[in-house]
Amino acid sequence: MEIPDPDEFPTPERYGACSDLAELEWEQFQKVNSDGGRAECQGNWPVFDQMRLAQFLTWPAELIAAYGSDLLRARSVGRNLVMEKYARMMVTTEPERYARELAPYLPALNDERIALQERIIAIQVAWADEFRAHFPKLGAAMRKLRTAQDVIGDTSFETYLRGELCTYSEPTLAAYAEFVDLMRANGLNLTQVTVQWAVRLGGDETLDQAEATQRA
Repeated sequence: MEIPDPDEFPTPERYGACSDLAELEWEQFQKVNSDGGRAECQGNWPVFDQMRLAQFLTWPAELIAAYGSDLLRARSVGRNLVMEKYARMMVTTEPERYARELAPYLPALNDERIALQERIIAIQVAWADEFRAHFPKLGAAMRKLRTAQDVIGDTSFETYLRGELCTYSEPTLAAYAEFVDLMRANGLNLTQVTVQWAVRLGGDETLDQAEATQRA
């Protein structure tokens, strides 16, 4: 597995593979129903595309392929991974409802898998915290950081990541863990690289430029 160079723009083939993931997720996102009806963000493809591309462009080819297989397999059997992600996030905001209405319909996770997910989450929360210290204005525009800060309708980065990891197949989660470990071994901060792609896709050249123009 080789980590993409964060300063090198992807080839058309790589960019297209990442775009395919975003489009597959968007297709599933359109079928997510919430209590208050469709969310405003469900009608905002440009922002969705920018945010998800920013994440996928950091990924190595093996992880892109593995998650693409997850999404295609889910579509073929009528499973909605995006809906499952949001359902998983309710375990902290509405635990009783989650246990009663959602948990029985979600795939069970064994202790070994949960431990791996939590190890990944701890690394990424630390990265996000470090990023916010260096880029406070950009950090302020992001989700709250920790699960302890969750409220209904406003969940944290930690909870969102946990929900997403729960939807990955075993091969995809293993590839993601390897990717995170490689990022750390190479002294890279995944939050910083992801936001760097987001600001580039949004029209800024650098994080410093985006930080300077971000409203406090």
